[in-house]
Amino acid sequence: MNDTAHALSSAPTLWELTVRRAELTPDRPVLLQDDRTLTFGELREKAERLAAGLYGMGVRPGTVVAWQLPTRIETALLSFALARLGAVQSPVIPFYRDREVGFALRESRAEYFAVPGVWRGYDHTALARRLGAKGVFEAYDSARLPDGDPALLPPPPADGTTVRWIYWTSGTTSDPKGVLHTDRSLIAGGSCLAHALHLTDADVGSMAFPYAHIAGPDYTVMLLLYGFPAVLFEQFALPEALAEYRRHGVTVAGGSTAFYSMFLAEQRKQPGTKVIPSLRLLAGGGAPKPPEVYHAVVREMGVQLTHGYGMTEVPMITMGAPDDTVENLATTEGRPPEGMEIRIVDGEVRLRGEAVCQGYLDPAQTAEAFDADGFLRTGDLGRVTGSGHLVLTGRLKDVIIRKGENISAKEIEDLLHAHPAVGDVAVIGLPDAERGELVCAVVEQPDGAQELTLAAVNSYLRAQGLAVHKVPERLEVVDALPRNETLRKVLKYQLRERYSGPARAR
Repeated sequence: MNDTAHALSSAPTLWELTVRRAELTPDRPVLLQDDRTLTFGELREKAERLAAGLYGMGVRPGTVVAWQLPTRIETALLSFALARLGAVQSPVIPFYRDREVGFALRESRAEYFAVPGVWRGYDHTALARRLGAKGVFEAYDSARLPDGDPALLPPPPADGTTVRWIYWTSGTTSDPKGVLHTDRSLIAGGSCLAHALHLTDADVGSMAFPYAHIAGPDYTVMLLLYGFPAVLFEQFALPEALAEYRRHGVTVAGGSTAFYSMFLAEQRKQPGTKVIPSLRLLAGGGAPKPPEVYHAVVREMGVQLTHGYGMTEVPMITMGAPDDTVENLATTEGRPPEGMEIRIVDGEVRLRGEAVCQGYLDPAQTAEAFDADGFLRTGDLGRVTGSGHLVLTGRLKDVIIRKGENISAKEIEDLLHAHPAVGDVAVIGLPDAERGELVCAVVEQPDGAQELTLAAVNSYLRAQGLAVHKVPERLEVVDALPRNETLRKVLKYQLRERYSGPARAR
């Protein structure tokens, strides 16, 4: 991290970090969207006027404000305005509906709720009214944002260790968990990302994921530390988004493994011609990265790929660095920054450091999540190499126990990702009276690929050296794997539910 970024990272609060950057480079752009540009100076000025408007509505330091908004400049302005006030923010992913939104509003005890109105054909204001939300207001565009005189505002918050953020886990198998963060934990996470990627003020980043995701502030902190802009995508789809990447000269893109695969698919339509000429780096995290994906990106796209490890509870844990070795970039999640402690207990990755959340809204969940030494139990399995790199080997709940033998789903997935007839794959354990669990591979094939058979898959896996007791007993080929709407993680619980009945004849 350069000296300026390092000095800025010591800011106690997100608002103080914003003020310092606005003083350094007021006229440099920070957010780009379509034909609009917001500078660092405008970010500070407009967020403060919006904060005054919110104050006039009754929002005070400590007031809980939930917001369910798409990735837009106005969303960022609202979030920074709330940070200026010292309110407690509860961002909600815009694709969530009654069950998740209602749960978040009730559990956070939100006193205000900002929505986009009708967005992508869905009436979020009607959703809010139906749920009995308090203080509902629309905040999709500048015309609907409240405005006021900053001179009437109370002093900004000075303490960065007070909980002012409630983020929500995905809640794919049960109710979501409300994750408690402070300004300092978010700044620590963003600093880790910035430090690892070796970016400069000449770069142009991109946000193709929901701003309401924990990656939103993670990425924004990096922009404030280094003083470069990012392109916002309200709706991300390829190839439609490519024109914006090219127009703004994006140098850093990504999001998660699914995003890498989407860019690769576009690159394969025009081999030998860079799909985004200015691009030099793909970066992301949030889901496992098979080594073959790394090699394919570097080989076919001609750019570097660095992958990291993060979660809602700890937005950035480790990150690969562009100057790392090929072996480490392909097979590890990178190294932790200074101040992030990793401990492996019975194979489980546990964490302690400034970027770790303060726990959950539910005290019982907090007590269960942390061990006696204050380390967060992640539920991920892994090991640390001699060079300090973290290798993830799977999830505690993703270990398949077949006839008493532990089988890593990730090991099989990594091998199958290298098969030319496999576009993506999820390996799951299914109940079986004889074995306890059987191994099932669910495969998404690329266009034009020859149809796979179980015999062909297992012959390939055995040729790759996979132990006989780990080869799948069942194969399912699907048009598309089920994914969430944030970082497009595969929803394995849906596959387990779908295929837990008797196998179909193939």
